[in-house]
Amino acid sequence: MKAVVYERYGPPEVLELRDIPKPVPKPNEVLVKVRATTVTAGDWRMRSAKPFLARLFNGLFKPTRVKVLGFEVSGVIEEVGSDVTRFKVGDEVFAGCGFQFGGYAEYKCLPVNDMIAHKPSNVTFEEAAAVPVGGLTALRLFDQTGLKASDSVLIYGASGSVGTYAIQIARDKGAEVTAVCSTANAGLVRSLGADHVVDYTKEDVTKLEARYDVIIDAVGKISKSAGKKLLKPGGNYATVASSTKAAPNEMLTLKTMMEAGTLKAVIDRRYTLEQIREAHAYVESFRKKGNVVVNVS
Repeated sequence: MKAVVYERYGPPEVLELRDIPKPVPKPNEVLVKVRATTVTAGDWRMRSAKPFLARLFNGLFKPTRVKVLGFEVSGVIEEVGSDVTRFKVGDEVFAGCGFQFGGYAEYKCLPVNDMIAHKPSNVTFEEAAAVPVGGLTALRLFDQTGLKASDSVLIYGASGSVGTYAIQIARDKGAEVTAVCSTANAGLVRSLGADHVVDYTKEDVTKLEARYDVIIDAVGKISKSAGKKLLKPGGNYATVASSTKAAPNEMLTLKTMMEAGTLKAVIDRRYTLEQIREAHAYVESFRKKGNVVVNVS
């Protein structure tokens, strides 16, 4: 099968399209024919070994644990393991690959756990592939803060993958949303449901007079001390820079919201597997809005 492999850390040029063996599912796994995947910040950081922590995870001098990147996928089940009862051949699914990665390939074996679910019936494979990482992260950040319907929410980095989902989730819960983004992305965040927009190119967010019940740092760029200064008494702050805890049925929550029309994927650009270097270069430029999708088959 075709897959994008990297054998050394570095720029997008280290990514190479090769033929590698097709995987075989274990008893608790399904074999998915991948239709679409994405390029996330986690992918390019693993590729470039920035931060250095990536080397501690994947090999100090060269990649040894993960050689095929791709953090999330959608596709069709081609084979099921002997212990699998939740899925059958032909089912359309979307999933997060976890720290095994592996989405940049024509086929991927996935364990049957809480990170895989049937694809929402009303979305494309491209849209479904763009949901697990950003959508799950946004859900978990709000779980940390205990978001309530009457809360006022400030979302910093609102036009990125996590931020675009965070806006929609907060609006679905009935919260009042203030989105922080650049001038160019103000229209996008308003279209997703933001009540107010703060343009960080014109205004210092840390000096806002308003105070909020919840602050979500969707890009990890506000210090904890600066964020907490913007909170109301008893307010809660959460950031992607800290670890988030998984909860049961999160993928089903995302599936239900997408089928209800209250959550949609924002897709900035689309690439093919052969264009993976260009896709990585674009995401690493920090100019993307929402998600960048890679069509595999």
